[in-house]
Amino acid sequence: MTADISKKLKTAEVEKISHIDYFKIAISVDCVIFGFENKELRVLLIKSDLEEFAGKWSLLGDLVKVDEDLDSAPYRVLRQRTGLDDVFLQQVGSFGAINRHPSGRVITTAYYSLINIRNHKLEITDNEVHWHSLKNLKDLAFDHKQIIESCLQRLRIQIMDEPVIFNLLPEKFSLRELQDLYQAILGIKLDRRNFRKKIALKNWLDDLDEMEDDVPHRPGKLYKLKTGLKKNKLIEAAEKVK
Repeated sequence: MTADISKKLKTAEVEKISHIDYFKIAISVDCVIFGFENKELRVLLIKSDLEEFAGKWSLLGDLVKVDEDLDSAPYRVLRQRTGLDDVFLQQVGSFGAINRHPSGRVITTAYYSLINIRNHKLEITDNEVHWHSLKNLKDLAFDHKQIIESCLQRLRIQIMDEPVIFNLLPEKFSLRELQDLYQAILGIKLDRRNFRKKIALKNWLDDLDEMEDDVPHRPGKLYKLKTGLKKNKLIEAAEKVK
């Protein structure tokens, strides 16, 4: 019985030779970094360095090195392109359309994160890197518009049940700012009274007994995320990275 089984086995080298085209497929990673500024949801983009996409913007990404773990690659990309090293990236999914890359067959895995723009200074070491409003995104390189949309849909689902949204806000914020952020992510106008009722039911906030200052509108009360309440795995993992 054992001899019969061994006859059916093949070595890894034989497998590679018999499926040589399968082992020519490249793997890449793309980072979707969301931020919030001036009541707009923004995404971090870089100028494409491919002639086929001259003048177009793309996500921060790169091919996975032959000696590199998949989940390590996006952190390398962020460090090299922006200097960011305290951001946790959550895997969203893979994109493998046959003609998505002009150089050949490349399957990419997308990762996303949420950061407070004011607390993260970019150290630009590569092509132009800028924050772009999601409302004004034009034709992007590759299939990056589709990747961003997929990450945005994941974000819209998460913010309904998890306090992940607070990664985008300063430590102290008003309910006006919080509503502006929800509206920017969901792409809809929310009723002020109903929004505040729903937020109160979640029991996520601590009233700081402080008021906004230096604002062009009537000052609102300031809040913060409840002590001990994590902003979900995004923050827990980020703290381990630091």
